[in-house]
Amino acid sequence: MDAADEQRFREFVDARSPGLMRLGYLLTGGDQHAAEDLVQTALARLAARWRRVAAPEAYAKQIMYRQQISWWRASTRRGEVLQAGPPEREARDAHHQSELRLVLRSALARLTARQRAVLVLRYYEDLPEQEVARVLGCSVGTVRSTAHRSLARLREIAPELAHDLEVTT
Repeated sequence: MDAADEQRFREFVDARSPGLMRLGYLLTGGDQHAAEDLVQTALARLAARWRRVAAPEAYAKQIMYRQQISWWRASTRRGEVLQAGPPEREARDAHHQSELRLVLRSALARLTARQRAVLVLRYYEDLPEQEVARVLGCSVGTVRSTAHRSLARLREIAPELAHDLEVTT
């Protein structure tokens, strides 16, 4: 990588790291350290191919999606996230949105990595089912059934979200 490419890469990292961290945080179920590892891995792989990549942000995101699925499949990376207790019903006050985010984060952390990936790609990234299937390397039917089961699991884990989230598959 020459000096000009290195400067462009540094500018990309400065501009897009916060957004990539938010995505990593969602994909890892709220694990800050795993999200940092995911972003670092994506940026390292992107740096190696910087000159050949036409859409660096899309490439970095795809690396993150696939890496998270890869980590999920590896039994050594698969762990449980312990919660102190079930989320309590939130009061409708000025802090409602913050509390809702915490409940959602906790509920997402209790899903599998594949379920989180499908929900994040489908509803956070707003990708069509065909694109989610392409990114994850599975069929559209798998995306649909995983999204359906994942949303049902979210409703089961955190029923208080039912009033605030209107998501259908």
